[in-house]
Amino acid sequence: MNRLLGVTIALLCLSCCWLSAAEVDFLRDVKPILAQRCFRCHSSLEEEAGLRLDSVAAILKGGENGPAVLAGKSGESKLILAVLRQGDLQMPPEGAPLTAAQIDVLRAWIDAGAKPPAEGAETKVSHWSFTKPIRPAVSQPADPAWSQNPIDAFIAAKHAELKLTPVGEAPPNLLLRRLYIDLIGLPPTEAELADFEKSFAPSPSLPLSPSFQERESGGVGEREKGLEKVVDALLASPHHGERWGRHWMDVWRYSDWDGYGNEIRESKPHIWRWRDWIIESLNGDKPYDRMVQEMLAADELAPGDPDALRATGFLVRNWYKFNRNKWLDDTIEHTGKAFLGVTFNCCRCHDHMYDPLAQHEYYELRAVFEPYDIRTDRVPGEPSTDKDGLVRVYDAKADAQTFLFIRGNEKEPLKEEPLAPAVPKLFTSVPFAVVPVSLPQVSAYPGLQAFMQEEALAAAKREVEKAKTSLGEAEKKWTEVVAAQATSTSPLSPRGRGIGGEGAAAPTIAESGIPQPPAPPSELIDADSQLALSRATLAAAQANLTFAEARIAADKANYAAPPAANARELALAAGTAERQANLQTALKGLVQAEINLTAAERAKKQDDMKTVKAVTDAQTALVAALKARETAVLNLDKPGDYTRLSPIFPATSTGRRLALARWIASPDNPLAARVAINHMWLRHFGTPLVPTVFDFGINGKPPTNQALLDWLACELMENGWRMKPIHKLIVTSKTYRLASSGGVQGSKFKVQGSEASTLNFELGTLNLKTDPENLYYWRANPRRMEAEIVRDATLFVAGSLDVARGGPDLDQASGLTSNRRSVYFRASKEKKMQFLAMFDSPNPVECYRRSESIAPQQALAMANSTLTLAQARLLAKKLSDSLVNVTSEQASSQFVESAFVRILCRKPTADELATCASFLTEQTAKLADPKSLTLFASGPAASVPPSTDPQQRARENLVHVLLNHNDFVTVR
Repeated sequence: MNRLLGVTIALLCLSCCWLSAAEVDFLRDVKPILAQRCFRCHSSLEEEAGLRLDSVAAILKGGENGPAVLAGKSGESKLILAVLRQGDLQMPPEGAPLTAAQIDVLRAWIDAGAKPPAEGAETKVSHWSFTKPIRPAVSQPADPAWSQNPIDAFIAAKHAELKLTPVGEAPPNLLLRRLYIDLIGLPPTEAELADFEKSFAPSPSLPLSPSFQERESGGVGEREKGLEKVVDALLASPHHGERWGRHWMDVWRYSDWDGYGNEIRESKPHIWRWRDWIIESLNGDKPYDRMVQEMLAADELAPGDPDALRATGFLVRNWYKFNRNKWLDDTIEHTGKAFLGVTFNCCRCHDHMYDPLAQHEYYELRAVFEPYDIRTDRVPGEPSTDKDGLVRVYDAKADAQTFLFIRGNEKEPLKEEPLAPAVPKLFTSVPFAVVPVSLPQVSAYPGLQAFMQEEALAAAKREVEKAKTSLGEAEKKWTEVVAAQATSTSPLSPRGRGIGGEGAAAPTIAESGIPQPPAPPSELIDADSQLALSRATLAAAQANLTFAEARIAADKANYAAPPAANARELALAAGTAERQANLQTALKGLVQAEINLTAAERAKKQDDMKTVKAVTDAQTALVAALKARETAVLNLDKPGDYTRLSPIFPATSTGRRLALARWIASPDNPLAARVAINHMWLRHFGTPLVPTVFDFGINGKPPTNQALLDWLACELMENGWRMKPIHKLIVTSKTYRLASSGGVQGSKFKVQGSEASTLNFELGTLNLKTDPENLYYWRANPRRMEAEIVRDATLFVAGSLDVARGGPDLDQASGLTSNRRSVYFRASKEKKMQFLAMFDSPNPVECYRRSESIAPQQALAMANSTLTLAQARLLAKKLSDSLVNVTSEQASSQFVESAFVRILCRKPTADELATCASFLTEQTAKLADPKSLTLFASGPAASVPPSTDPQQRARENLVHVLLNHNDFVTVR
């Protein structure tokens, strides 16, 4: 106690010396205190008692009780009396009082004259995250084992500072499982485990790892080469993109379309192409800065590249049917959080409570996104964008204006002052230049794409051939009917003789007024009608083919550079061909309407309302068909342009989003690389370096190891923003390879049933006292596998996982029957796979860091799920089939050992082996006696029935138990 008191007094003395020796700065020292403790009631958000404390002028002005501060007189200032809680005012009214150090800062500033910041200094807050990272020097730890890798050096420095003793290295089997789950989201196979344990066995003659200098010079030990070989293979695996794609999909709020029934309310169909782009980009080690730029502005950066255009799903995902303002608010908020770790959304209604971000800057940022909209382009092989398509963004309205909403109320826009696109002044040192982008013709008019022209022409030709075939069949049928009716004296003539060709506008028999002979038999009427319809169909198909050829010719001429000399002539010809095609289509519709009416009248029953209504509907359709034909005839001779193969979009884009994307991904931006590294670190270690993963601002928590964060951020940027080298650096570090239980290198630690030594226990206890949350990584963090990996690993160990990659989102309801990886199933607010939701699958609204719950339902899901039951039975059969030429006793032991290794990546202890062998014997005996069993009448039907052999069914039960083992769902 005396020692603690002495240290406290010394610190206070040092604080006083510092305060007296250096001038207190309002922005650097004072405003953060007021922001954290006072702004909730005394700022632009709320002016309680008329007092604001968010600027020096407002503080000196004071509120209803007069000035809050008297410059040079802290002892008489109401602010100091309030925070000291002396008198009537006791501030803050809730929570802990200000610390003595914080009050000393306020006193020093007031006594020094309560000086305001220099003009323009409001945007130059000296906060760690708002200054560009500079690569710090790598210190040399006292222990050479911790100089292997710069990461270890920075971690070791913190260990030394806090007097923490790291534990020893994880056993090879646990390390390999950790690597596999971490990098590809699947456990290793038995063979991979055996190879690694053999190559990674400790050798007294070899160091655990080379030093960083040795690594740079190429001097790497055999043991390390084996580790790096495994890591390189995992990073090269296509499963790596699936694993880390799901991580980044969390951060970037991936969501498939959502809505009620078939009504789409949020996101868009076909956004799965963005998911595939993420996975492919990570597998290809596309630089992070390029990924950011493509997600925000691929339509401006690479407008002619459909693969890159998929990336704009990041912006498509924010689409909201009912309110464009919410749509844009989400875009601004999550662009800031995902890429910059800044909470811009506070500024929608008022100046930011903590960070130097003004409300008008929020709307200037909105102006960057104001023009953008969403469209769905056709993809090869699919004429309907309802079934498939490339959903992407584009600037639809370059002249759209942005207004500040007073107090954030969209019903009160400040229309007198439209705002131009800009970035916050806090970051003006980073270049931001908006340059309009001229788009290629194929982007403005997708109909110029070769596949669209070829498919349109091919479809028209197919319709002609189909119509010719149908006509031939109709003529054959008509001839057969005529021959059968040869005894009839009625003159027979095919209907619709004038349909098509020069007689296209001739009236039909029903409207000609010519006296008709007696009605022929129904078979002849039907044959006559089908012949007329087939002729009309062929005429329409031939006219449409003519139009398709004319349209393509006109497009090529009109969009040539420069346009062809006969472009106008070809356009007019295409227009004429289109109107002729419209007429033939209308005539075909008229013939079909007549046939439908005849059929309805024939089937009509006077007392049957359904058939009576059918006649009425057919009559209405006939009238509509007549009007359509009349309109087509009237338009036939009207000159005009032709309908294009696709919608026509603007030929230029504002360039605003591209400017923003380049600004975010600039090496001069202080935040982008840090935020990316923090997300990567979080998912490798279970905890981030910056606890507030989407708030690196003043109100966020500082990094636990800023030197390490900045070194890695610089490493990322200076090596081309490639992420795979960062992954490799992290997972080959000694820090990553630490055991998750207590102990020191060279001694025993508690894994697989062994016990830690007394020394290890004491050291672990000391570490826990200093760093109970393991924020400084003196051991590894054991953690449960994410929801998707629990499901995928269950399928994988049973040999059932379908490793097909990419494609449309799968129905979430098929998650327990389909064997595809979890990343490919539909996921949105209302469309979640229940099994994954049970294990804390991501919230698509916002999931910068997943929550992790422990609930009884999780154990029940693993125990009772048809998925685990089916896979247990399949795996048990595979393991049993592998037992050949062994005795029954050996078979039991080998089965248990194989099951442990396959599922838990470790061999059973002697006690576990004995217990499992005993279980198999007893369970076999029970299952052999049906009278001792209780039949369950409820539950879903099993996709894989249990074995009828008692011994095999007992093995199935054991495998099912191991799938429910804590070591299966836990990464240690």
